[in-house]
Amino acid sequence: MDSSAAHLEYARLDDDFATLDALDALELDMPALQARANDLFALATAWTERHDAILAATPAASLGVVEARLRRIGIRWGMTPGVRMTGRIPALPDDFNAA
Repeated sequence: MDSSAAHLEYARLDDDFATLDALDALELDMPALQARANDLFALATAWTERHDAILAATPAASLGVVEARLRRIGIRWGMTPGVRMTGRIPALPDDFNAA
């Protein structure tokens, strides 16, 4: 998918305020969701319930964009497989200014 197609997908999602609100609410509630969970199973269950409810309410035209955002939220909070970066990545190599 080229960048213009991705932009059109996001523009289509901008018209779906309910889905955007649900995604924003989930992202903001993740720290509390994690704090309320007694164990990992409870956290996974709470995540799955919210995830599935958002997908069920998403129009078919916006499904790809919403799934991608849910995946990014899930990776950030350790709920879905993916590469998490917890260290710093330097913008330039250490020897860049030595030349």
